[in-house]
Amino acid sequence: MQLPHPKELFSVTYPQLISRGLDVWHRGAAWILGPLLVGFMAVCLAMGGEQVTELHSIILQAAPYSPLLFMPAGFALLAYLTKRFFPGSQGSGIPQTIAAIDTLEVEKKSNLLSFRMAVGKFLLTLGGLSIGASIGREGPTVQIGASIMHMFYGRGPFQTAEARRTLILAGGAAGIAAAFNTPLAGIMFAIEELSKKHVFNANSSTLITVIVSGLISLSLLGNYTYFGSSSAYLDWQSGLLAILICGIAGGGAGGLFSQALIAVSYKLPRRMAALVKKHNLLFAAACGLIVAIIGVYTHGLIFGTGYQSTRLTLEESGSLPWYFGIAKFLATLLSSMCGISGGIFAPSLAVGAGIGDNISNLFPNLATHGAIVLLVMAAYLSGVTRAPVTSFIIMMEMTDSHQMLVPLMSASVIASAVSKMICPTPLYHTLSKRFLPLPARFSGPKQDILPTVEPVAKQTE
Repeated sequence: MQLPHPKELFSVTYPQLISRGLDVWHRGAAWILGPLLVGFMAVCLAMGGEQVTELHSIILQAAPYSPLLFMPAGFALLAYLTKRFFPGSQGSGIPQTIAAIDTLEVEKKSNLLSFRMAVGKFLLTLGGLSIGASIGREGPTVQIGASIMHMFYGRGPFQTAEARRTLILAGGAAGIAAAFNTPLAGIMFAIEELSKKHVFNANSSTLITVIVSGLISLSLLGNYTYFGSSSAYLDWQSGLLAILICGIAGGGAGGLFSQALIAVSYKLPRRMAALVKKHNLLFAAACGLIVAIIGVYTHGLIFGTGYQSTRLTLEESGSLPWYFGIAKFLATLLSSMCGISGGIFAPSLAVGAGIGDNISNLFPNLATHGAIVLLVMAAYLSGVTRAPVTSFIIMMEMTDSHQMLVPLMSASVIASAVSKMICPTPLYHTLSKRFLPLPARFSGPKQDILPTVEPVAKQTE
């Protein structure tokens, strides 16, 4: 066999050199510039959310009954803007991201993930927080992160369906990591929730995306834990009863929330569903009015993400009213089903804190107050999302409660099993079916009263 001449091994034509250079540039832009943008957008959304929430609090103090006027109008306006200018931005954004991952389209055709969608999601989420809707910013950050990374698809080496999926997964994971400052939870979220139907490849590119976006959050907001630091401790052997009760209570309540949201989305009587779909703005206004009434009754506790109330009960500096968990549950359900943009992660943790506070008051000798609240928060989130590993890791990272690892893990797994008995289908994956192309949608639920988007194949970015 004749070996090639040494010159031939190193000979590279000018077009080949240009092509290789462009590939290097595209890879670097995707895995360095992309995560920087995701982290920056997540930080801006966090800071903007704090500002509009503070503004809402000032208005509420000056005029306690004003939400009865501006919330119905605000919900209707946001629902109109969502449907008219940013279809596909309603809800948390996680179902849209899952639908984009699951679609078989190879061409860059989607109105679910784009720069326009990222901007719209950003503005609409701030709008919802400014009027006091019971929503969070974590789900929207997932769609924003996935949209930013999806912009690099179709350029350089990112031409295949697998490359597209990798970009979306990395962007979604980076969104969770940057929003909560929980890098490990971001990776687990991508594995457990976004890639349930696909094999997740935890390659260096995905890890780099999460790390870089997390570093942006760390550098701009500092090294912080979302809910502070908890010193709660529970020995898992002597606390088995507490783990069991908290897991069942949190998982049952989370399953009820998922089942209720799915039922409102797909299982209303045909005439009622048609009426709601025809008068969707009036439906949104009615939801806003009920949320306003609940908020006025609870002196504003249920408005927004619920961050302050949750941190209050975690620090054991004061107990929440007995009705907080129920009121926050209803406000979050109404805010989620009316067609406006907003996530359910942070409100779900607030609901779990309220239920945990109730359990602690009912069974004062079961365990310490802080331990019970942590367990139910993780259990309720696991019941809603059916992602137990993500749930206990998020709680552990958000509260710096590594000493509670085994109890949190156990309660989350129990909660997921209990939730499955109440709501057999996972919430996000069920809601994602309305965003799939027509052939896939026909195999899912037939009724859909919430605002939908046109088939993926019919819209271009």
